Amino acid sequence: MTTEQQKYLDDCRKRYAADLTDDILPFWMKHGLDREHGGIYTCVDRDGARMDTTKSVWFQGRFGYVCAAAYRHAGRNPEWLAASKSALDFLERHCIDTDGHLFFTVTAEGAPVQKRRYVFSECFAAIAMAEYAAASGDCSYAAKALDMFRNTLRMLSTPGFLEPKTLVPSRGHSITMMLINVAQVVRQVAPDPVLDAQIDRSVDELRRYFMHPEFGSILETVGPDGEFIDTCAGRTINPGHCMETAWFLLDVARTRSWDAQLVEMAVTIIDWAWKWGWDEPYGGMINFRDCRNFPPQDYSQDMKFWWPQCETILAALYAYVATGDGKYLEMHRRVNDYAYRVFPDAEYGEWYGYLHRDGTVAQPAKGNLFKGPFHIPRMMLKATQLCDEILNE
Repeated sequence: MTTEQQKYLDDCRKRYAADLTDDILPFWMKHGLDREHGGIYTCVDRDGARMDTTKSVWFQGRFGYVCAAAYRHAGRNPEWLAASKSALDFLERHCIDTDGHLFFTVTAEGAPVQKRRYVFSECFAAIAMAEYAAASGDCSYAAKALDMFRNTLRMLSTPGFLEPKTLVPSRGHSITMMLINVAQVVRQVAPDPVLDAQIDRSVDELRRYFMHPEFGSILETVGPDGEFIDTCAGRTINPGHCMETAWFLLDVARTRSWDAQLVEMAVTIIDWAWKWGWDEPYGGMINFRDCRNFPPQDYSQDMKFWWPQCETILAALYAYVATGDGKYLEMHRRVNDYAYRVFPDAEYGEWYGYLHRDGTVAQPAKGNLFKGPFHIPRMMLKATQLCDEILNE
């Protein structure tokens, strides 16, 4: 590594660490944490003003995870650990229905508002419980995390329990890749054969069903046996999801002595996602592409969202750690420079979430039911660790 590269990574490391503890977490501790009812609000305007008291159940788990991880890795601030416990307490008291399936949204006090067919809320609850167990030393949360993971698998495997997305049989990329990361987080505190088995199952499904070399991409939706579905939905490429999948795979590869097949699989996905996702004229990772280059159907197809940039930053760093190939450090430099140029709000803090293709702000709210304290702080936590690892070598 050159002296210039070392300085670049050192500067990145300092920025990630400082922004996490001086900007992102303080914003949400001040404007999001509900000190009356517990848990967190995420529907806040640019300056943190609350726009809606409806609470995202996703974010009770996501915030619980982030705060516990920050406590472990970014300074043992007791307020962060207490915030993690607040989110978990709120989730356990109010967000689990009688059938074990979590709600999607609840009121400020915890009354049910909406329930959806997804199990993403369960996934985020499991990683929060696992991370809290690691941060606090409370082993009961490790058991809860494993139980939540097993319950998620039960719901996914019980015919008719979760309403199918369409009447056309299909498989979805999102839950397949998410279960890798959830199992990886939970296994740190509750090693169990079911976790490694799910990782192996998801890796196999990604390779057999979702990776389509004829298009040079992972597809978001495929037939039951990986068949190409020649519709707008079936042709959808989500470059951000592809990058996230890739670093999940590299995170597993690391724990398996940098398994060569996993590394090759992951960097192939990264190379594919970069080719489809990087917007050469304007910079940044674009939202959606069509694998046959038809116009994507989604209205936000050419926008720049916050989270694909975060996932690409991490994927590029992981790939550089795994391979030492300088092209991934250059990939990191390009997406990192872009993200820091257009997303941070210098006046009120935190990052904008939704930009037009040219990088101008589409809407300035800092949070809603889908954006909040997760992708950005997780990126900063993990990127700090990866930069340290590279520099220490």
